[in-house]
Amino acid sequence: MKKLILFVLICSAQNIFSQKIFPAKETHEALTIDTSQASTSEENTIYNTAGLDEKPEFPGGVQEFNKFIEKNFKIPKDGLKGKIYTTFIIEKDGSLSGIKILRDIGYETGSEAIRVLQLSPKWKPGKQNNKLVRVLYSAPLYINIPSN
Repeated sequence: MKKLILFVLICSAQNIFSQKIFPAKETHEALTIDTSQASTSEENTIYNTAGLDEKPEFPGGVQEFNKFIEKNFKIPKDGLKGKIYTTFIIEKDGSLSGIKILRDIGYETGSEAIRVLQLSPKWKPGKQNNKLVRVLYSAPLYINIPSN
C-alpha cells in the first residue's frame, strides 16, 4: 500500500512540474527576430574562461597579481590563515566589475578583498573570435598572516 501511494505521489509530482510545450503561433510575426536586441545581448554576454581563445590576464601574470594583493591587503587581525574565494567580471576595457565574495575567513576579510580588487589596475581582457568579451573570473586570495 505504501509503495502504491509513493508511486502515485511521484507520478503526480512529475506531471505537475513537467514542462509544457505550447504550439507556436502560425503567424509570420512569431517568426521575426528583433536584431537590435540580439546584438545588444551578444555584446553583454559574459563568458567563462574555459572556452575562450585568449584568457584575461593581470598585467605581469598571476605572480604579479599575488604581489599586488599582498601589497594592498590590510591585515584586520594577526594570525589569520585561509582562502577568500572571489568572483568578478573582467570587462572589455580590462576593468573589474561585479566583485563578489563567495567565502571569506571572517574579520572583515571579504570587504577588504573587495576594496583591494577595486584598486586593481586594468587587466588584459579576454578574446573570443578576435573580439574583446566580458569574462567571469574566479580567484582565490590566500591569506597567511603569522601571529606576532
